[in-house]
Amino acid sequence: MAIVKAVLDSVGGTFADQWKELITADSFDEHTVVSPGILKTGSHGRGSNTMGTDGVITSGSKIFVPENTAAFIFSQSGIEDVITEPGGYEYQNGQDSVFNGDGLGKSLLKQMKDRVGYGGIPSDQKRIAFVNLREIRSILFGTKGPQVYNDLFYGTDLEVRAYGSFTVKVIDPVTFIRNFVPANVGYCSFDDKATRAQVLAEFLQSFSVALNGLSTEYRISQLPSHANDISQKISQDDFNAGTWPSRFGFQVVKVAIESIEFTDESRELVRQYSSNKMSAKAYDDVSQKTSNVAAQQKIAQGVQDNGLGEGGGMLFGMNMAQAMSPATAEVKPAMTLDEQIEAVKKLKSLLDAGILTQDEFDTKKKETMGL
Repeated sequence: MAIVKAVLDSVGGTFADQWKELITADSFDEHTVVSPGILKTGSHGRGSNTMGTDGVITSGSKIFVPENTAAFIFSQSGIEDVITEPGGYEYQNGQDSVFNGDGLGKSLLKQMKDRVGYGGIPSDQKRIAFVNLREIRSILFGTKGPQVYNDLFYGTDLEVRAYGSFTVKVIDPVTFIRNFVPANVGYCSFDDKATRAQVLAEFLQSFSVALNGLSTEYRISQLPSHANDISQKISQDDFNAGTWPSRFGFQVVKVAIESIEFTDESRELVRQYSSNKMSAKAYDDVSQKTSNVAAQQKIAQGVQDNGLGEGGGMLFGMNMAQAMSPATAEVKPAMTLDEQIEAVKKLKSLLDAGILTQDEFDTKKKETMGL
C-alpha cells in the first residue's frame, strides 16, 4: 500500500513538530482548482518553502492534506493514488529516499545516476498535486449571440443578451482527476483558455435551454430574481453542463444574472408595443368621453321636450352626476334584488315620460338586472 495514514492534525500542531519537512497544498487563488504540492520546512515545520522541485515525492515523504482539499499522486504512466480525506500521510513507494532510512549517499547517488539517464528526470519520479474542493466562484459569462426569449407579456419572440457569473464545485475528486484534468498535469485553473473555453461553451448551451424553459412562466424583467430556477434547470439539462457531475466530477452550484439587455431590433419592438398600447388607451379614453357627452346631450334634449317630472328628478339624482364627472365617479357596489326592482320601476317612469326609448329602456333594464 503506497499511502499510509499517519496522524490527523493541523500543520501548525503536533504533526508539524514531529515532521520537520512535509508536502502540503499551497494557497489557492479564486479560480485555481489543481495546484502542485509544496515542501514546507523550518522551525517546527512552520517556516517558508524550501529549495527543490515542488510536487515531487519519494518513498517516505510526509504529506498533509488540509480540509476541503484532495490529493493525487501521479507519474508519466498515470494516476497512482488519490487521497480524499484530510489528515497526515506517509508515502511508502517509489524512489529511495533519505526520509525512508535508505541512507544519504545511496539515495542521492542513485537518483543522480537515474536523472542522467533520463534527461535529468528520474524514470520513476512521482508527483503530488492538490485539488480545491471549495466553491470556485465568479466565473464570468456573457452570451456571444442573441438568445431568443418568448415573453408572454409582449406575445412575441425577443432577442436578449445576458451577462453574469456562476459558481462550480468539485464533488467527486476521483472522477474530476481522471476525466477532466489532463494527464501529467499538476496545475489547473478555470482561467486557463482551453479549460475556460470548454466550460463556458457547455454552460451557455445549458443556459440557453434554461431560458427557453422559463419563458412560459416569467417575463424577461423577472429573470434576475429567478437565478436559482436557472441553476436548477442547468443542473437538470441532459446535455452539456447538466452532465458535469457524472462526466467531470463537478457541478454548477449557483448562477447570478447581472444584466439582461435587448438587441436593437427587440428594443424597437418593445418601444412600438408601448407606444401602441398608450395610443389604444388614449383612444379608449376619448371614446368613453365622447359617449358620455352624447348621452348628456340626449338626456338634455329629452328634458327640454318633456320636462323633468318625477322621472327627470330621478335621472339627475342617479345618473347625471356620474355622467358629468366620469373621471371622479366611484364604482357602486352591486345592488340587491329590491334595489334592482326599484331602479327598473324608475326606468319605466322615464320610458313612460318619453325620455327613454324602448330600446334604451330594455338595455338599461338588462344592465340593472345583470342579465
